[in-house]
Amino acid sequence: MKKQLVSIIVGGLILFIWQFVSWALIPIHKSEYGYTPNQDKIMEALSQNLTEEGTYMLPGINPSLSREAVEAEMAAHEGKPWASVTYHKSMSNAMGMNMFRGFAIDLVAIYLLIWLLMKIPNLTLGTSVQASVAIGVIAYLTIPYLNSIWFETNSLEHLIDAVVQWGLVGAWLGWYLPRN
Repeated sequence: MKKQLVSIIVGGLILFIWQFVSWALIPIHKSEYGYTPNQDKIMEALSQNLTEEGTYMLPGINPSLSREAVEAEMAAHEGKPWASVTYHKSMSNAMGMNMFRGFAIDLVAIYLLIWLLMKIPNLTLGTSVQASVAIGVIAYLTIPYLNSIWFETNSLEHLIDAVVQWGLVGAWLGWYLPRN
């Protein structure tokens, strides 16, 4: 039990530290958050026109429209600009709870990975790295990559994260778990 607890904590720290490095130090995700000098005008327009927090697809389709009206609306927007906007009424720079929640889910992810790895008889470093990277790539393919297809965005940064962070975790667990 002590070995698994140490594995979870160190593995969680590896994930958490890589995520910080990836988003804040390198940062490989900078292309996901562009800047426009018109941001104040855009925020003013959003604040005047959106009453609820949430993510909006613009142009959106009124859910009360008939199927025919939806098809006509979609045809009218073909070839025109579109946007996906996440709107919040108030910005907060308090990161404490977000960081705590992020670390907590990293610990849960490592716990689940360890549970799977412990099912492998005669676990080796190579098998641990391969299995861990495979799980990271599965996660990448089913969320960031799939979203990049539908929202026409770049997801290379997320693929790098998947391979690097899960490869590092797999190396740690492959070295530590089989030891007596």
